[in-house]
Amino acid sequence: MKIYTKTGDKGTTALFGGTRVPKNHLRIESYGTVDELNSYIGLIRDQEIDDLTKSSLIKIQDELFTVGAMLATPPEKETLKNGKERLNIPKIDDEAIQFLETEMDRMNDTLPQMTHFILPGGHQTVSFCHIARCVCRRAERLSVALNNEDDVNSNVLMYLNRLSDYLFVLARKLSKDLQADEVKWIPTKL
Repeated sequence: MKIYTKTGDKGTTALFGGTRVPKNHLRIESYGTVDELNSYIGLIRDQEIDDLTKSSLIKIQDELFTVGAMLATPPEKETLKNGKERLNIPKIDDEAIQFLETEMDRMNDTLPQMTHFILPGGHQTVSFCHIARCVCRRAERLSVALNNEDDVNSNVLMYLNRLSDYLFVLARKLSKDLQADEVKWIPTKL
């Protein structure tokens, strides 16, 4: 199989189901940003972190491929003419969202209470988490904008919202694990 197809040379690409759209289409921006997020999560996973977190991040990366596939499928192409689902993959469901919530609760149980906003940084690994969190928020904003034009599965929106929270808590957990300082944001008087 060749990697290059030349079908996108004029600035269009095919969605799942065959519809061709411009490469800057909101649907492409949405799942392209999810792909970017997945790459940043891989970067976090490549750091010196605990095995349980690495395992959780692999699960999340797998689920992000599912999110991308769901976003790449226009609602009118979700089923075939015979009524069968076109996407032969598991969907993001309540269990995937619950996994993120459970992991956040588990990590939060070991962290000091937050009393201020925290400035991103303190350690390179922690900074990668904050970058991923920001990319996740962008993916969420784009998916919400897409949902305003064309239906997006509500679990995709919930999953991205929960994942950005997970990445924030993960940044705090890794700050603790790596003995990095959390710098509180305390507004200065003007």
